Amino acid sequence: MAPENVPEAGGGRRRFTRADALVMGCYAVAAFVIYAGLWTNLGRGGYMTNSMQDQNMWEWFFAVTAHAVFHWENPLFSDLQNFPAGVNMMANTAMLGLGIPLSPITQLFGPTATWAIALTGGLAGTAIAWYWVFSRHLVGSRTAAAIGAAFCGFAPAMVSHGNAHPNFVVLFLIPFIVLRLIRLAQGRRPVRDGIVLGLMLGYQVFLGAEPLLIMMMAFVLFAAGYAVSRPRAALRMVKPMAGGLAIAAVIAVVITIYPLWWQFFGPQSYDRIEHGRVGNDTAALTRFATESIAGAPQAAADVSMNRTEENAFFGWPLIILMVVLTVWLWRNVLARAIAISMFLMAWLSLGIQIVVNHRETGIPGPWKLLFNQPLFNSLIESRLAIGCIPAIAALLAIATERVFRAAPSLRDRDLLVRFLWLVALAAVLIPVAPTPLKTTLRPDTPAFFTNGAWRPHVGTGSVVVVPLPNDADARGLHWQVRAGLGFPLAGGYFVGPTGPDDRRGRYGAVKRPTEELLVRVRNSGEVPEVTSAQRAQAIKDLKYWQADAVVLAPVANGTALRQTVEQLIGAPARFVDGVWVWDVRALRR
Repeated sequence: MAPENVPEAGGGRRRFTRADALVMGCYAVAAFVIYAGLWTNLGRGGYMTNSMQDQNMWEWFFAVTAHAVFHWENPLFSDLQNFPAGVNMMANTAMLGLGIPLSPITQLFGPTATWAIALTGGLAGTAIAWYWVFSRHLVGSRTAAAIGAAFCGFAPAMVSHGNAHPNFVVLFLIPFIVLRLIRLAQGRRPVRDGIVLGLMLGYQVFLGAEPLLIMMMAFVLFAAGYAVSRPRAALRMVKPMAGGLAIAAVIAVVITIYPLWWQFFGPQSYDRIEHGRVGNDTAALTRFATESIAGAPQAAADVSMNRTEENAFFGWPLIILMVVLTVWLWRNVLARAIAISMFLMAWLSLGIQIVVNHRETGIPGPWKLLFNQPLFNSLIESRLAIGCIPAIAALLAIATERVFRAAPSLRDRDLLVRFLWLVALAAVLIPVAPTPLKTTLRPDTPAFFTNGAWRPHVGTGSVVVVPLPNDADARGLHWQVRAGLGFPLAGGYFVGPTGPDDRRGRYGAVKRPTEELLVRVRNSGEVPEVTSAQRAQAIKDLKYWQADAVVLAPVANGTALRQTVEQLIGAPARFVDGVWVWDVRALRR
């Protein structure tokens, strides 16, 4: 949005009307429909099928944040997981900016309720926020704004992340951050706008720093595209922009400096996390996502990391339309800058080498210049395609308003033109419209954790759930939450350093030898002949974990696991309220 092209509807403030309420209400209803399976099974353990283990992890984050708030503990760190080393909450996607305000809900109704509110409110709130900005500052037509904002809130990538990543769904501040940057360029009230921008940036860090980084990259490319087209106007914007940004930076730094220090230099921090080459295959841009109406799950899985990382999947009709709109609107400076940003972000999302339908072309992508730089080296580059979403939405809104202005009446030819345009939009957008997300029911939590039967077996040490919670099976985190967070867990599912002298990030705790043995038994179902060295190592690992109890809940190959643990500990288990328990406090003295 170029500053001189940001209209104030009617020359002043646009009144909130029933039409606005209707549009926003439709977004809210759409979000509830998408998560209908979760809401209708909220009290029965509803679980997002495609979230893998992420729902367990996120609910743990929300529960631990609420626990910290109500017990006056440091919310930036917790040793309730990965005991005794703990978890750096700022270095994980704990979303303290959401978890802390929603702590009363978490405390009263449980973290699954908070999870449902975050996801549902995230999709609806993001669409509502973009509608407000588009309808007040981009286009005069509410219909045009509603179409664009709907795409912002319910684009395929948003819905894909809506399975498991609320930090990429709760983006309601992003449009207002963009708007405030534009107001800074206008230079009307740089001090006030700088203060407001700083407050919003500071808060967004606690909602999600990675989507903020992606959107700021898209904005910089937009600004560069505008500056090339209007260099004199751009020069006039430098002074107010620089002053306002300086004020915003100071305020944002004051708000975030200590939490960010904790994130990058505090206990259990890491400096980067390597994902390998995870740029988009060009086919990912034109195919349809799993949860789109025209979705082809196998085709989507073929060119994505998993169901939660379908970061492009705009569908070939929309790609063609964007090319057509770019050509049609090229003489409009605003649309041109938006289109430049859109295509460059799509290009960046292809990663360090262009891959066409699994074929490596050997052509380097522009991301090769950035992927090893601080901050960028932890970013999943396919996610850069998310930066295209507001640009696509803005072009849809601008084009729709242009059509409506060319056909201003609702009679005869004008009505036919409007109808044909809306039909064309429907043909392009309906295939990428979302379907309700799949939900399943969790297996019942063993009564051992829910009725307090664990209390006689746990003192000040940890509980070792067999096998230990990890990124493949994090149910132990849910059981711990159901037990009221009354004990810490060994192992876990989070992001932490690879080792004491290796600050590269990794998913889950650094595996101890005993955990690796138990994982092999879990996978194979075969009971090994445990050696004396393995028994000694098990005692050593139990001492490291400061374990009070080892607990085996119903899992696959549970008999083989129980027999293996009995060999390691040298004692039979007791069956207590649905689980096998070994009290190991005497072994670690």
